Amino acid sequence: MPVAITCGEMLIDFVSTVAGVTLIEAPAFHKAAGGAPANVAVGLARLGLSSGFMGKVGGDDFGEFLRETLASNAVDTTHLLFTKEARTTLAFVSLRAGGERDFIFYRNPGAEMLFAPDEVNEDYIASAEIFHFGSITLGAQPSRDATLRAAQAASAHGLFISYDPNLRLNLWSSPQAAREGIMVGWPHANLIKVSREELEFLSGSADLEWGARRLWHSNLRLLVATHGASGCTYFTPEASGHIPGFAVEAVDTTGAGDAFLAALLFKLHSARNTPLAEGLIREAVRFANAAGALTATRRGAIPALPRLSEIEELLEG
Repeated sequence: MPVAITCGEMLIDFVSTVAGVTLIEAPAFHKAAGGAPANVAVGLARLGLSSGFMGKVGGDDFGEFLRETLASNAVDTTHLLFTKEARTTLAFVSLRAGGERDFIFYRNPGAEMLFAPDEVNEDYIASAEIFHFGSITLGAQPSRDATLRAAQAASAHGLFISYDPNLRLNLWSSPQAAREGIMVGWPHANLIKVSREELEFLSGSADLEWGARRLWHSNLRLLVATHGASGCTYFTPEASGHIPGFAVEAVDTTGAGDAFLAALLFKLHSARNTPLAEGLIREAVRFANAAGALTATRRGAIPALPRLSEIEELLEG
């Protein structure tokens, strides 16, 4: 059984082959497996922590490509489900200057939205030590109830739970719906990774310290707000601090946040049942910054996720 289980969406990213253009201007696209929770599963496996993915894709060639991608990266796929009722979701991505992105999603519905509560295997979750989920599947039914059921099972069985409130406003009916929907997952997490922009959106304030403390809850042990190339700021119940990033030439930031989170979970795994010492947090966040930076130097999400030796080389260099 895997040590870590991730739950949520898996999809196909069609990434512009040329950077610095809009979707209208993009001459062609490169197919890459993606979806934030799936990226984290592969990121963990590449670092040496066994992982499994729980979710649903279309019973089509794209869905099979995604299954093969997970399997080829040593991710357990026994709880990846297929449906003929919807296609695998597609996302077309343009790369602006600096590797930042614009998205258009094709799903009406997407297969991941049909993941149902009765398809959540609680015994599978109970066998793991870490559970990670994201906010995308909280935006529709029945995947919302399925995702929450999985998170509740993870909590009941004492797993260390991480959450990625991945903000994609074009997948929600309104900003208010996005804020309310994302916050449904918030109270279940022991670790939350947000971008600076996501924390500002959710808290209503540009003051990160104030925003983090306003949204703090009793289960939360660590909140990390990422700032891209500038590094990140971490918050614990007692402390906060900033860890600088690494200077790289960014090509595509699609999977950088997911690589960061996988690396953070990898480093914190051994201490998940103990108080997280600030020294360990600072070491883990620097390691995660290196993983995110390396991922941004390559195109695609899963294809760009680094291995342990690559991260160690960057840290030593």
